[in-house]
Amino acid sequence: MTLFYQFHFYLFGLLAVASAAIFVTRRSPVAAALWLVNVLMALAAMFVMLGADFVGAIQVLLYAGAIMVVFLFVVMLLNLGHPDEIGDLRDHRWRLGAGAVALLLAAELLVVLRDPLPEPTVATTSLAAPPTANAVTPIAEVFFREYLVAFEFASVLLLAAIVAAVALAKRNVRA
Repeated sequence: MTLFYQFHFYLFGLLAVASAAIFVTRRSPVAAALWLVNVLMALAAMFVMLGADFVGAIQVLLYAGAIMVVFLFVVMLLNLGHPDEIGDLRDHRWRLGAGAVALLLAAELLVVLRDPLPEPTVATTSLAAPPTANAVTPIAEVFFREYLVAFEFASVLLLAAIVAAVALAKRNVRA
């Protein structure tokens, strides 16, 4: 692993830990959910850097996309966020920090575009999968054969949670 990859791996790890700490300390559930999205994105970047592109893509699509939309939908349906608590990041120091991070990322992008990195090489052994196999098939076979009951149970549990949130919201509206 080159120094460039190692630096960015630790950078995304630090970003994930810092975002998780900020996530836990937020008073607003909406702001906390957005910090959780930041944690999930940093973890997805770490998965991609480790060569698990499929897991990183699923992390973004499933967790940072679908699950967080459900969380925010339930939070907003229950009206848990108050307008005075949502302004967690309206301080000028956060804007200066965000601008500094944006400049740092733009500088890194210019370095990468000017001098592209060589593709990371992966050692192959005689036990490697044939080149026609894809990454989804082995995961899907295990997921939908051995863990099918757990998968369906989790989906029913999520559906029950959404129905309960709607029922709680309707009850609060009538009161």
